[in-house]
Amino acid sequence: MLSTLIIALREGLEACLIVGILVAYLVRSERVAHLKALWSGVAIAIAASLGLGAVLSITSSELSDRSEKIFAGTSSFIAVGLVTWMVFWMQRTARSLRSDLHGKLDNAVANGPFAIGLVAFFAVVREGLETSLFIYSNFKTEDAIIQSTLGLVLGFAISITLGVLLYKRTVKLNLSKFFTITGVALIVVAAGVLSYGIHEFQELGWLPGADFFIWDVTHWIAADSVFGAVLGGVIGFDTTTSWTQFIVWGCYLVAVLIPYLGNSAQKSAPVEKVKAAA
Repeated sequence: MLSTLIIALREGLEACLIVGILVAYLVRSERVAHLKALWSGVAIAIAASLGLGAVLSITSSELSDRSEKIFAGTSSFIAVGLVTWMVFWMQRTARSLRSDLHGKLDNAVANGPFAIGLVAFFAVVREGLETSLFIYSNFKTEDAIIQSTLGLVLGFAISITLGVLLYKRTVKLNLSKFFTITGVALIVVAAGVLSYGIHEFQELGWLPGADFFIWDVTHWIAADSVFGAVLGGVIGFDTTTSWTQFIVWGCYLVAVLIPYLGNSAQKSAPVEKVKAAA
């Protein structure tokens, strides 16, 4: 539940802030007549993201056991790669995001409603598709489907509420700290998804060390227990974790967290987002 809540909260608020930037610019430049085209693009992006999630779930359920492991393992690696790239991308472009979106919107207005819809679509769908893939992969690491779904719904509800409140200047939020903290949380969750992908490929015999465990605590923590599911979804904990999983998990965290936190310490708050949301 906690991991899906973190994913939905972080990614949902990013999408809300992007939409807020676009809407605020059209309103302040007295071009509200183009809002319909903008919201159409946002709606299509959301539909495409939900569609990807449905395709992933349906495809996975119809595969054989071996094919499902290949599919789940591969999608886990892709999800980790995308999330890692997006975390650093947002960190790098946060300051210029507002001006970049304004420039794209100015060009789109000159080309008509369809172009405006495309700007909104591509701005949101990037977040949506990444989120769908990451959530699907994270769901595979947990057996508590109901709790995970609840965390997902709560995360999106909170992110949308925060987005609206920020847009209306009802609340203030230190977005620099928020995105740094949630970025670290996403990286930790991604490490867990990576560990799950390693496990799937080990079961296929594609990676070594499937039965060479660093620990086996199945006698104390049931793999299908709520506690085990929470640990598995958040940090990639497995009651029978192999050395290969543990080493890859640790190397990923070190390799990603050190430069991420180093960059965060060197950069000031993403004030562009604060101004855009206000």
